[in-house]
Amino acid sequence: MNICIIPARGGSKRIPRKNIKHFCGKPMIEWAIAAAQSAGIFERIFVSTDDVEITETVLPLGVEVPFKRPKHLSDDFATTIDVMAHAVNTLGLDNECTVCCLYATAPFLQPEKLAIGREKLNQADFAISVTSYAFPIQRALRAKSLDQIEMINPEQFTTRSQDLEECFHDAGQFYWAKASSWASRKSIFEGKVAGILLPRSRVQDIDTPEDWELAEIMFRTLGLG
Repeated sequence: MNICIIPARGGSKRIPRKNIKHFCGKPMIEWAIAAAQSAGIFERIFVSTDDVEITETVLPLGVEVPFKRPKHLSDDFATTIDVMAHAVNTLGLDNECTVCCLYATAPFLQPEKLAIGREKLNQADFAISVTSYAFPIQRALRAKSLDQIEMINPEQFTTRSQDLEECFHDAGQFYWAKASSWASRKSIFEGKVAGILLPRSRVQDIDTPEDWELAEIMFRTLGLG
């Protein structure tokens, strides 16, 4: 059985009410729910939240909210692993269930990528969305102040960009694992991890008002809403 769990707490700080704030005409979380439903691979879709307004927003969309997330898993220090472990254990899911953690703030999500992630999980402990860095990270700089900048890896200064290893980062959209892995609070990178490559044009962190504004510009430019 394929299960989707969407964590969505109410207490976001930098963008208040982020998970249900309207993004290009819809509550942010509605875009993630629509993508999960469009993927056509989930028997059930749950939202894990501590917030009454979020619950009232998502229930008409055809998802389930069978429990209220406790306060200690709804603050700034709660980890995704802890939230998912609580959800899986509370729902009493069978250990062999395949469970996707889908972030509520993933309006660029392509439904077909969820299906690819599910398939990759057949040969891995976790499958996660990734995208490539736009610039070689081997050329990264550090700055004690803008008046004193230095390379982190100065030995790479003369290396041609095309000779540097391509690197990737977590795209922050979704993670697949078996219920047993979530329930045990297993770290994502303890075992074999498969990546689902997303185009950079479909990835944008939305943590600040500036991020939000840029994401809406990207979304409309892509003709997504």
